[in-house]
Amino acid sequence: MPLAHLDRPFDYLVPERLAEAAVPGCRVRVRFAGQLTGGYLLERVGASDHPGRLAALERVVSPQVVLTPEIAALAREVADRYAGTLADVLRLAVPPRHARVEAENGALPTADHGRPAAAPARPAPGPWARYPAGPAFLAALTAGRAPRAVWTALPGQHWPEEIARAAGTAAAAGRGTLVLVPDARDLSLVDAALARVLDPGQHVCLSADLGPAERYRRWLAVARGAVRVAAGTRGAMFAPVRDLGLVVVWDDGDDLHAEPRAPYPHAREVLALRAHRARAAALIGGFARTAEATSLIARGWAAALAADRPAVRRSAPHVRAAGDDAELARDEAARSARMPSLALRTARDALARGPVLVQVPRRGYLTAVACHGCRAPARCAECGGPLAVESSGAPARCRWCGRTDAGWRCPACGHGRVRAVVAGARRTAEELARAFPGTQVLVSGGTATLASVPAAPALVVATPGAEPYADGGYAAAVLLDGWVLLGRPSLGAAQEALRRWLNAAALVASGPSGGTVILVAEAALATSQALIRWDPVTHAERELAEREALRFPPAVRIAAVTGPAGAVRAFLAEAVLPAEAELLGPVALRGNGEDRVQGLVRVPRSGGLALASALHAAMAARTARKEPGQVRVQLDPAELL
Repeated sequence: MPLAHLDRPFDYLVPERLAEAAVPGCRVRVRFAGQLTGGYLLERVGASDHPGRLAALERVVSPQVVLTPEIAALAREVADRYAGTLADVLRLAVPPRHARVEAENGALPTADHGRPAAAPARPAPGPWARYPAGPAFLAALTAGRAPRAVWTALPGQHWPEEIARAAGTAAAAGRGTLVLVPDARDLSLVDAALARVLDPGQHVCLSADLGPAERYRRWLAVARGAVRVAAGTRGAMFAPVRDLGLVVVWDDGDDLHAEPRAPYPHAREVLALRAHRARAAALIGGFARTAEATSLIARGWAAALAADRPAVRRSAPHVRAAGDDAELARDEAARSARMPSLALRTARDALARGPVLVQVPRRGYLTAVACHGCRAPARCAECGGPLAVESSGAPARCRWCGRTDAGWRCPACGHGRVRAVVAGARRTAEELARAFPGTQVLVSGGTATLASVPAAPALVVATPGAEPYADGGYAAAVLLDGWVLLGRPSLGAAQEALRRWLNAAALVASGPSGGTVILVAEAALATSQALIRWDPVTHAERELAEREALRFPPAVRIAAVTGPAGAVRAFLAEAVLPAEAELLGPVALRGNGEDRVQGLVRVPRSGGLALASALHAAMAARTARKEPGQVRVQLDPAELL
């Protein structure tokens, strides 16, 4: 049951007519509080310690085992870690049933009888040889050990093959592999790489784009052991891979890995728990490195896996900042220009060799505007939200309530015109089309995301995460509006900016091949220097050290309690928090027309489970009394990080 005070197993009698079909892990229907509801049979026992009379199972929905003991125990641990309920985690872990798919005679029944698929041949190390510790990691997988590594990938397009070869090595040793990537575009690359390395039919991909029936068919293939390797996006983190020997998380800093539904688990943390429980290997990789992954190295849970500096210099593009001293001496306007002359010259020269990528932090047209007279931010007269312009000549529109403010006038100076503060990808494409007449300009972002572009001269304007791949790599890249990423009101703004810059720059051809990246940001910033030197490791170590000094995650565990002011204060007053807990707030949160408050509770990492237990108990007392007002509890909230 999803209510916190009912978050426990319940005993039912098994009628003789259901004795054979009622197997642990199957779906059942039972009477609960007079209503027929669904559930999972966790265990069959000879007697119950319940003193009252037991009701009987109404029926077995299907004898198919969909909740294995491993996933059931994992779901319970995830719920305890995130102060959630088991029901909410199982909603994320087990997909809805499709009776027709279960009944298909040819729908992968073989492993239901305990006959796993034949192990493939062990693949060669391939691009893993570029890393000093790469062959050793694969050798440990072959020997059946459980190496755990935080992998800083070399720039370029070899990372899907490297993941596929690691998965193939684990499969050759008779172990299963689970691979998680942020989005469908990355999943298609991993799918193609796995198809090249493994034999046909030895892996499946799980994503929401497949549709409910096909996704359930593939999920059953994993549950029945018909395939050893499963790859997917965040929703596949609970996939019941048999004999799990390796878990892989690519680009763990991407916010797509954070589940937006209660209890809000992060894919990196769930797979780390799975690796620990199953004694499996773990590979957490990306072009950038997060402070959270660095903390795993600092605590001794994982080892660093990175290339040496000569290999980095051979693979990385040449990076320059438009605001460095040499450029400022040549062009003083480079300090304030959105597209400095260095970026224009680099793009013009590179177009003779191939496509040029232009990364813009925001999609749309003018995503933030200000008064043309006094430069004050333009706000909605109805709700106070920021105004934006969606297309050329269109009136300003509120980004919070959606109200069109055609007759807007500045309340400070009375001026009626607005000017651009932040330009989006579509406005940038218009500007570039005027600056480069006759050059094709493509836009990638939002619902119109391009998967790839040919190796022909073109300007590709893309938002972070929507950069298409280019055959042979881009000839150059321009990273615009760095201040937008660095100025985000987030603890991880610098880390996220570097991650997005590195992901875009990794698509550019190597420096020896002429690849160049122009960063439009202050060159002296530590984040800019990390990109220029292509040194995400030092940046992550510094980020972790600063967070430890300030007692921010991942050095501590933080819980955010959000809701109406009275409900949040009553909740925090009732919760029996650990002695070392520190309460910050509550403070008012305003936006989207709602008035809410948020309180933060901070404890050392060692007190994380005690904090989650205290918050769960307080929530159980609240739901049992049916108190009004919705209170949300979130451990290590992604929006804070």
